[in-house]
Amino acid sequence: MEGLSFKNRELKYKGHRVKVYEDTLVMPGGEEVYYDYVENRNGSGVLLVDSDGKLLFVKQYRNVTKDIDIEIPAGCVEKTDYKTSADDFSDKENAFYLCALREAEEETGFIPGKLIFINYIIAAVGLFSERTAVYIGTDLKTGKENPDPDEFIDVVRLSLEEAVEYVYSGKINDSKTIIAILAYKDLKDKM
Repeated sequence: MEGLSFKNRELKYKGHRVKVYEDTLVMPGGEEVYYDYVENRNGSGVLLVDSDGKLLFVKQYRNVTKDIDIEIPAGCVEKTDYKTSADDFSDKENAFYLCALREAEEETGFIPGKLIFINYIIAAVGLFSERTAVYIGTDLKTGKENPDPDEFIDVVRLSLEEAVEYVYSGKINDSKTIIAILAYKDLKDKM
């Protein structure tokens, strides 16, 4: 927007994983307005498809909903993932690509031989900085399951039809998971 300018970002709260800032912007008429800005680490998620066409999900407790959630394996990009800074999400050296591979193996015990980048999401573009890359992983090979110490995960296998039904019935409500399922539904015959 012409005439709109950023003035200041002030840290208001630092939590375990996020930092909350107050941004000050100056409107074209000179009036100052304030916005919240939540900084969180970037991440990746991957919908794994096995040789039988089943989709692999992880089932785990999520404190935000105080309930069990079904979602694609996902996690935060680690500093060790940064080999390149390119935004080519299909590059095998890209931090998001490496994160998707790591999280797939850690949470399910499977390593995708092929990763197809779908898109990246920003959960709330007016509030959060976090970008989450969404992939579809195929050609699965057996790896070693190794969840984080605070993760208690069960692997769930669903047909595409079951997964779509879970989306529309509210059994799956995680945004990256919904995007991955619906993208796979559209792309599976082209893959």
